[in-house]
Amino acid sequence: MVTVREEFWVRRLRRTLTGESSEPTLVLIEGRAGTGKSRLAARLAELPEAARATTVLWRCGDRRPAQPPVDGEGPVLLLVDDVHRADAAELDRLRGLLETPRPWLAAVVTYRPEELADPGLPLGAPPPRYAAELTVLRHRVEPWSREQVRQAAVETLGETCAPDAVARLHERTGGVARFVVDVLAALRDGGRPSCTAADVDAAGVPVRLADLVLGRTAQLPEPARRVVWAAAVLDEPVGAADLLTVAGLADADTDTGSDADHAGRDALVTALTGAALRQDADHRYTLPVPLAATAVYDTLPGPVRQDLHARAADVLQRRQPVPWAALAHHRRASGRIGGWLRAVERAARQAAEAGKHQEAIGLLERTLASPLVPHAARARLAPVLAASAVVGLRSDQTVDVLAQIVEDETLPAAMRGEMRLDLGLLLCNQVGMGVQGWAELERAAAELRELRPALAARAMSSLAMPYWPGHTLAIHLRWMAAAEEAAADSKDEVIRTAVAVNRSSVSLCYGDPQGWEQVRALPVDSPDLRQRQQAARGLCNAADAAIWLGYYGRAERLLSEGLEMSAKSGAPYAEQTALGARLLLEWTTGRWAGLPERCEAFLAKTSAMPVVAADARMVLGLLHLAQGDWGRALSWLSGKDAAAREHASAPLAAATSGALIRLALARQDLPTAVAEARSGWATLTEKGVWVWGAELAPWAVEAMALAGEVRTARRMADRFAAELADRDAPMASAAAVWTHAVLAETTGRPAEAAALYEEAEAAFAALPRPYAATLCAEGAGRCVLKAAAGDAGGAGDGAGDAGAASASGPADATAPADAAALPDADALPEDVKARAGAVLTSCAQRFADLGATWDAARARAVLRTYQPAEGRRPPGRPSYGDQLSPREREVAELASSGLTNREIATTLHLSPRTVEQHVARAMRKLGTASRQELAESREALVDGETAGQD
Repeated sequence: MVTVREEFWVRRLRRTLTGESSEPTLVLIEGRAGTGKSRLAARLAELPEAARATTVLWRCGDRRPAQPPVDGEGPVLLLVDDVHRADAAELDRLRGLLETPRPWLAAVVTYRPEELADPGLPLGAPPPRYAAELTVLRHRVEPWSREQVRQAAVETLGETCAPDAVARLHERTGGVARFVVDVLAALRDGGRPSCTAADVDAAGVPVRLADLVLGRTAQLPEPARRVVWAAAVLDEPVGAADLLTVAGLADADTDTGSDADHAGRDALVTALTGAALRQDADHRYTLPVPLAATAVYDTLPGPVRQDLHARAADVLQRRQPVPWAALAHHRRASGRIGGWLRAVERAARQAAEAGKHQEAIGLLERTLASPLVPHAARARLAPVLAASAVVGLRSDQTVDVLAQIVEDETLPAAMRGEMRLDLGLLLCNQVGMGVQGWAELERAAAELRELRPALAARAMSSLAMPYWPGHTLAIHLRWMAAAEEAAADSKDEVIRTAVAVNRSSVSLCYGDPQGWEQVRALPVDSPDLRQRQQAARGLCNAADAAIWLGYYGRAERLLSEGLEMSAKSGAPYAEQTALGARLLLEWTTGRWAGLPERCEAFLAKTSAMPVVAADARMVLGLLHLAQGDWGRALSWLSGKDAAAREHASAPLAAATSGALIRLALARQDLPTAVAEARSGWATLTEKGVWVWGAELAPWAVEAMALAGEVRTARRMADRFAAELADRDAPMASAAAVWTHAVLAETTGRPAEAAALYEEAEAAFAALPRPYAATLCAEGAGRCVLKAAAGDAGGAGDGAGDAGAASASGPADATAPADAAALPDADALPEDVKARAGAVLTSCAQRFADLGATWDAARARAVLRTYQPAEGRRPPGRPSYGDQLSPREREVAELASSGLTNREIATTLHLSPRTVEQHVARAMRKLGTASRQELAESREALVDGETAGQD
């Protein structure tokens, strides 16, 4: 049953209906059209007390037979809907019922106050002489709050409705429930995968709303209709003088008191009493619902519309400060092209100076897309657009505009070079087309070198950024040196700051300790907004670099400072990059609770910006890999959901390559793992930024060693460590130790591997990097067991141990995936098994705490194989009845994540046949008929007990 909020008047109705009080009750419910009065009345009829009473529904103005009688015994719930439509006979009857009410009468009367024949008197004039025993109450149904609109949007569209869409929906519908629901239905039926503010605007005006406002307007006399038309053209709350001036019913330059002024006032009153306009608390006037302005505007004849816009422009031009964007809109609609373009330029520059770059971009894009803009004006407006675009968010329309402008041979060369610089920055950053952007930046640097050396320095410093593929660190550093030399000769402090930001970013990229001093020198307190925007970019870049270096505390502080400064200075692109980096930081430092949802919410906002969205895509892939959902992991890392390789920065590309190698090894697809290792390593070697290899090196070395290419694997591990010798990169240094541990394990040196794994674990724990630390701890425990068993494997430079298990799972792609590939547990000393068991038990719990389902299952599988004798269960199989055994739960959990029986067998050291039996028993006990249904039970499986053995 739908519940009604327990307000006083509801409780009073309930007392009357139960007979607790024999005194009759009347509740007058008022609300504007569409606010949900009738729905509220219907919900009252669902009250439990109403089921034991006689319910009478009375719809005023209904042409059906007369209303049923309310005579008789016992409680009566009388619901009178839309009393503003009642005729004289209906009002007489209703007044009679209320002037001499029967006992136990609970009456509810709904109405629209704006449509009452006698304002303020729902039952007409004169008002009824209510009986003394009748309790009379009033309740007003208010429009929905923004939160209520958001809840309705989620109910209709799911979580795809962005916050700006909710705000726009609330604003344009005024929160009126009926119109909110109608717009949401249009969005849902339109089949849009997500919902933005633009989608809300494109949904149009609901039919009910258009019929309501156009019907009310049509009933007005001509002067009052002109007032409504003026309100629709202005489309904002305005005072009476401005409204009547635009309507042509008053002259702002004359004194009031004339006949025309009186006529205008009468027309305004008529529009108000006809409910075609409404007045707010500040005595301003507008359409009843903002979205209604569109319905009225669309019906205006062209000449009438143009005259209204001309008068609106005259009114707005007299305001102080002048609302330049609104003035531009009215001037264009009135046909004043020169005045339109002047207002556009003033509005765009004003917005840019205030840090409102998206506002400036949108205005300029719409303007420059018009064929009415002459060549000279286009050349004047384009630089304003470009200056905002490079610090704003992605817009392909801006890219198209700039691409056309830079090909204009009649444009002055210096301006063309400046436009090409901004185009290159947009292509590299917002659009993610690094190769094309690099080419434009090179041409810009050449075009500007002699004409605008300061801007040439900016172009060269952009070419120094090593994030994009295809060029070596040495080339980037040469560009950086040239940029610094050009900037030193420049008197432009903004350019000097931009170059200094890129210098610090480049230094930190490859682990140069001087980078931190360069970041501290950035002018974060500069009085120049443009310098503060550059400094905000520098802080956000430094935060991202700190994550890859392994300075997570610094990264957190820099992110906070950079986000705050980006928001205050109006640098939305830098802000979004920082928000993406924060997701990567949360993954790195083990803050996984709710992280998938945060990534998906971020993607919903940034899906059109591939460079910004790439962090979230990779993090989702890594999370799904750790959880054993390998299909979705692959999709996020290299499939349909992944960022294109050309959109991913070099460190993200290396990390993604490492994850793909690990996934291929887990699936025992050694050829794919080796191919990815070769490709990823070649890209890393070509770029030469070795600190970015931390996520790649351990897995690439493992793949090469398991493939029998031990010498290649050793050269890779040794070079990685050597290239980090003079770098300030704790994450990469820890990864270098991990890489040598992997090499030692896969080449049959378990004792050496165990010590290296322990060293790597300590280094990762100090960062802190809990997931990597736990993987290394697991490796140490595993190698302690191997060393104690005397498992020498290969002979150093040989092919290695083909059956060696690792954090990727057993490596032999042909042998059965069971414990036979590992040393015999009975041959191991008990103290060794106890020591390793303690380590593996801790690892399983640490993985589970993080949410790494697959890793936890793998650690528990190894743990069971080597469990000390005193910890083993008694002989015989325990009975779990209809409950899942720990092993069945573990198998079901992995099956629910999408792993095949063979993949589960690989992880848990079981045969595929055993896994098949466990899955069948789990499905029977859970009452599921398919793996799909098993996946739907996954949350219960994960929350259940997973430790122990069957």
